[in-house]
Amino acid sequence: QVQLVESGGGLVQAGGSLRLSCAASGRTFDYYRMGWFRQAPGKEREFVSAIIWSTGITAYAVSAKGRFTISRDNAKNTVDLQMNSLQPEDTAVYYCAAAKRSGVYRTAANYDDWGQGTQVTVSS
Repeated sequence: QVQLVESGGGLVQAGGSLRLSCAASGRTFDYYRMGWFRQAPGKEREFVSAIIWSTGITAYAVSAKGRFTISRDNAKNTVDLQMNSLQPEDTAVYYCAAAKRSGVYRTAANYDDWGQGTQVTVSS
């Protein structure tokens, strides 16, 4: 029915950049918002960024604003997260998520479908 697949994770030195991509397939027309979350070992899953499919309106966590950029291609059903100036504290598994309805965009429970995650490791 629906599938979200992340790619682009890897190992990078502090100050470097990575571009994550989320490919969505299936009933993507049901999605209102796409988001990126991350989870580091021993920590709760936290919001990183989100984008509304139809309008392109974006939102960022304080930690991401100014360094990360979320974008989407409606025709390709892809959502990217460009991450610049990466720091060790950015190390986490990054998850792509899709929400069918409007809601509090920072809340993981408001998202209906999730990808498997992609590891981002930033070395100092």
